[in-house]
Amino acid sequence: MTSDLLTSFSNALADAVAAAAPSVVQVQGRRRPASGLVYADDVVLTMVRSLGREDGLRVRRDDGQALDAELAGWDPTTSLAVLRVAGLGVKPIATAPSSARVGHVALAVARSWSNVVTASAGIVSVIGGPLPTGRRRAIDQVIRTTAPMHDGFAGGAFVDTSGALLGVATAAAIRGLAVVIPAPIAWKTAATVLEHGQLKRGYLGVAGQPVRLPDNQLADGREEALLVVGVTSGSPAAAAGVLVGDVIVALDGQAVQSPEDLLDLLLGDRVGRQVTLRVLRAGKATELRVTVGERPTN
Repeated sequence: MTSDLLTSFSNALADAVAAAAPSVVQVQGRRRPASGLVYADDVVLTMVRSLGREDGLRVRRDDGQALDAELAGWDPTTSLAVLRVAGLGVKPIATAPSSARVGHVALAVARSWSNVVTASAGIVSVIGGPLPTGRRRAIDQVIRTTAPMHDGFAGGAFVDTSGALLGVATAAAIRGLAVVIPAPIAWKTAATVLEHGQLKRGYLGVAGQPVRLPDNQLADGREEALLVVGVTSGSPAAAAGVLVGDVIVALDGQAVQSPEDLLDLLLGDRVGRQVTLRVLRAGKATELRVTVGERPTN
């Protein structure tokens, strides 16, 4: 690569950082600040690990002015948190028109402890998922990158070579590769948190345990499903006629093999909707229509 090409490429990366930087803010909650992204007018998206507490939060703009912030809510699956910042007055970051691809050059953009812009470059190494984030939780897809990131990058931007957002940096790593939450997942999560305070979690009112199925009982060859060992009185499952001893094999056509599978399928927009529960009863397949309730928060 000639000197002119290197210079041109270097300038393009610097321009990308400069384009994203005004929409990348500093989040002050922990002893050492982290980063956040301006998601919408007076709204900042960051990682829960950036906060450390729910009160006394502040957001520092590119021009150095620090403003009080209020936690609007957070999502336990992605660990994304949404802050409201009155009078922020910063343009939201632009999202990329197309998704990241393995091999793309990309940049992580964040704020240092002194609020100066800091950047890290790398390639998109892996795009895959789901990524388990707890016993009952998983992120559908994540990006992994060679761009090095320290804790201050948590909540920062992961951008393409034009400065458009590809995802939200987490500062977590898997086998040496930094983990990024893709922008479409982050933006959907932020919108839901703003509407509900947290992602709604569905409730059927069944207790279950994995059970091994007899050979060839299911056409798809699966060996396990979920045995219903308890049905809560007055619950959506009870109203739909679910019985102890039923074996749940699918919800809206998606396989259920464990209690965790069922909980994951009950997230978000299924709350309040009628879903199809496929069960085996006395060895015969039947379908039940269940209206999903909302899981109590306590």
